Amino acid sequence: MREHRLEPGPGTAVDVFDRDAPAALTVDPGDVVVVRSLDAAGFLERPRDPADLPPRMFARRRGHCLTGPVDVRGAEPGTVLAVHLESLTPGAWGWTATAVAETRLTRRLGVAGGPSAWLLWDIGEGTATNDLGHTVRTAPFLGVLGLPPAEPGEHRTAPPRTAGGGNIDCRELVAGSTLYLPVTVPGGHLLLGDGHAAQGDGEVCGTAIECPMTTRVRLDVRADAPVPGVHAETPAGRITFGFHEDLDEAMGDALDAMITWVEALHGLDRPTALALASPVVHLRVTQVVNGTWGVHAVLPHDAFV
Repeated sequence: MREHRLEPGPGTAVDVFDRDAPAALTVDPGDVVVVRSLDAAGFLERPRDPADLPPRMFARRRGHCLTGPVDVRGAEPGTVLAVHLESLTPGAWGWTATAVAETRLTRRLGVAGGPSAWLLWDIGEGTATNDLGHTVRTAPFLGVLGLPPAEPGEHRTAPPRTAGGGNIDCRELVAGSTLYLPVTVPGGHLLLGDGHAAQGDGEVCGTAIECPMTTRVRLDVRADAPVPGVHAETPAGRITFGFHEDLDEAMGDALDAMITWVEALHGLDRPTALALASPVVHLRVTQVVNGTWGVHAVLPHDAFV
């Protein structure tokens, strides 16, 4: 096992998914990569005044500022990339902004078209305090962990995808979690970023506490997985995901995959697995702000006594 480091900069910072972009780093299965990512906006300095924002990595922003791509030898379509999140350390500052874009949600909430609102955060050990004096507990994770679509060309970072993941925005993916991504392109071409110091389920204003992040990941390749699609094992439990423009469809996809997992874990037929899931599986709205809604189903590790 080798340990590698990847810093954001020209050639290692990107703002689109593209299967044909050159890999910033190629590693062997089992290797560790310590990845530093800028905040989602790619600010090169700490924002101190929303009216006078600092320069960004990309003058014309197309999507999240991400670090990579990272290729893993042996990762091929038909295999699964296991992303073991060993540690996540947020930077010393963060921000939250709302009403920065017109969407069906901002129109529904009456904030479309502005004015926008900003909170600037000081991030410490286990807490973050904003410029209005509110202090919250932190639980850092990456909003974006994903592989590019198999189709050539540049693809937006905003929507999560059933193939490859991406902007999942799941607050459960904290240190100690493993995210399983079905490989879409040779090598995998993993991108990481969109650090969040804290976020509620839903990411209701469109941003969390957006911050730089240093992430230590161990990457493995698996021949198969217990369930198809994007799924995870976290300190809290097993998780399956659904992503769709229709929230009902996203819910159905997340639950469908979880029932398949319960079948495999307990040797049950499908109706019995659904009955067993009903008392113990939780459906949560992952995020409602990316155009493609997210739902995740959680089977807690301590569900059965």
